[in-house]
Amino acid sequence: MSLGRFLIRKIAVAVATMVAVSFLIFLALEVNIEEVAVKVLGQYSTPEQRAAWLLQNGYNDPFLIRYFRWLGNFVIGDWGQSTYFRAPVMDMVLPRLGASAILAGGALLVIIIFGLGLGVLAGMRPGSVLDRMISVFSVVTTSIPDFASAVFLSGIFVFWLGLLPGASTMISGFSLRELILPVAVLGLYSMGYLARVTRASMVDVMGTHYIRTARLKGASLSRIVLRHALRNALITPVTVIMLQLPWLLSGVIVVEVFYAYKGFGTLLYDAALNQDIYLIEACAMISVLVVVLSQILSDLIYGWLNPRIELGAKA
Repeated sequence: MSLGRFLIRKIAVAVATMVAVSFLIFLALEVNIEEVAVKVLGQYSTPEQRAAWLLQNGYNDPFLIRYFRWLGNFVIGDWGQSTYFRAPVMDMVLPRLGASAILAGGALLVIIIFGLGLGVLAGMRPGSVLDRMISVFSVVTTSIPDFASAVFLSGIFVFWLGLLPGASTMISGFSLRELILPVAVLGLYSMGYLARVTRASMVDVMGTHYIRTARLKGASLSRIVLRHALRNALITPVTVIMLQLPWLLSGVIVVEVFYAYKGFGTLLYDAALNQDIYLIEACAMISVLVVVLSQILSDLIYGWLNPRIELGAKA
């Protein structure tokens, strides 16, 4: 399958997925128009005020008409007004999404560098002391949830050693010191998991016939790993890395709330806590978009790493 046809097919599937999810989101949040009026106007509003608001905003129209109107407005960038923050939803979501992208990007960098590095080192000499140490480290980090890691690291570096700030509010502007703990918490769990996956993939590749042939020819271990084994060993870990993107978007909620980081996660948390339906709808659609884009990117990188597999034919 050509790259153009592959992209067209993937984009069509992504659009269909987003439409289906958007319908479910709208159905869950706006099927009861009386609840919508209460959430927007407040519980102390009168029935007359609610009826007037529903009529003014077209909520007396049939459900499907309201859905397609909302979907059309969302596509052109009209995401509504936040009922809690009293501001346009788009003006709030995009800056917060950029802040979370910085946090998730730093965590992803840590995951890739240390996860792949430790996995390759462990897979080069399976059964060695280094391999066992890395395996124990990976199991420990993947066994601890992110909220527990946040408490543990804060207890050490904030309250005991006093080296790092306990909050990442960024009040005085961008601060690298305030990013260290949130990035470390996000990176620890996935780093250990990626190291285990990379180690298993590396062991499989190092046992293949062409690697044994290279060894018999006298090639050094570093040359074998860099020139022959690494590219094939990265196929499975790259898929795992791409799957971390949606997880990071959801995982930042706990970390951002814990460290008071003003990002997408805390925005979604505040929206859910205060029943801000228009903000919840926008955040949910952004999350779905990140998931489908990460899947397309995963397929493209998979095809580049393994040209023998046709695009769109990945199992």
